[in-house]
Amino acid sequence: MTLSRRSLLAAGAAGLALPAIRPAMAQAPLRFCLDWALQGNHGMFSLADDRGIFRQNGINLRMDRGFGSGDTTVKIASGAYDIGYTDVSTMVKFNAENPDKKIVSIYQVLDRTAAALITLKKSGISTPKGVAGKRLGAPEGEGSRMLFPAFANVAGIDAASVKWTSMAPNLRDTMLAQGQVDAVTGFLFTTYFNLVGLGTKEDDIVAWPYAENGLDIYGSAVVARADWLEKNPQVAANFVKSSIAGLKLLLAEPDAAMASLKKRESLFDEALEKRRWFMTRDRSILTPNVKAGGTGVLDQARGELLIKVNAEAYGVSNPPKFADLFTDRFLPPQAERMLG
Repeated sequence: MTLSRRSLLAAGAAGLALPAIRPAMAQAPLRFCLDWALQGNHGMFSLADDRGIFRQNGINLRMDRGFGSGDTTVKIASGAYDIGYTDVSTMVKFNAENPDKKIVSIYQVLDRTAAALITLKKSGISTPKGVAGKRLGAPEGEGSRMLFPAFANVAGIDAASVKWTSMAPNLRDTMLAQGQVDAVTGFLFTTYFNLVGLGTKEDDIVAWPYAENGLDIYGSAVVARADWLEKNPQVAANFVKSSIAGLKLLLAEPDAAMASLKKRESLFDEALEKRRWFMTRDRSILTPNVKAGGTGVLDQARGELLIKVNAEAYGVSNPPKFADLFTDRFLPPQAERMLG
């Protein structure tokens, strides 16, 4: 059952003990780290920046690429960045082990995780269970790899039999295409279109998104450290407001968003990235939950499921509570979050 805004605000306030939001100081410098190299869905941030939306809300944005959700989570915790965009599943174990550096999701951008198990027809793997005993590849800090044990639990995969191969992030999909590994974990829209870009025929790609195969949980979110939020509540609220405005721009003007990303990365493939964005939009953003409750809507049962499966997979005996991991305190009113 979807929580009311009032109950979530109360839970968030109890869990975070945040002060009342105060007027923002102009042009607050803000260091923002993405989860990966620039991709189509990141256009919500770049186009909002180009159109001056962040600046209008008192934020001077510095946006850097990421190297995997796990890596971004660590960087936010260390204070290297103020705000990050990362898979919220990476935060369960981290928060349990680092209560003094607790990280909080302040805006759930992906209502459904984009994590997936992906292979090619030539591997002979025809079901998720078929990956048992095979060579499975992913970077060590990559969010879908960190979530794989939880997916294995619900999909009936013998996770202990999987032979992991670690590699640099930019080599994962190439190694799959070349047959150096039998399957990989990764965000569906990342690996799928990387394979297409490498010349793989789309009919040869086989994928099992976690959310569509028994693990329907939240995906990537805008996050920040709890102690940073205590000191910068208005900056956080303005960042979320700007991001939502950017998402609306991305939905309405995908070509302009791709062009804004191209300005930041000369090798950015606008046509391919627009297709990647459309997959992200349709499978992880414009879900029934979002259509009914607006972008960023939270459901306590789904949040608790995410915490539970991650805690079980990693043997976490003291998992964070829902109100310590999620808050809607920094979201604008529902009417401003409806995506049409």
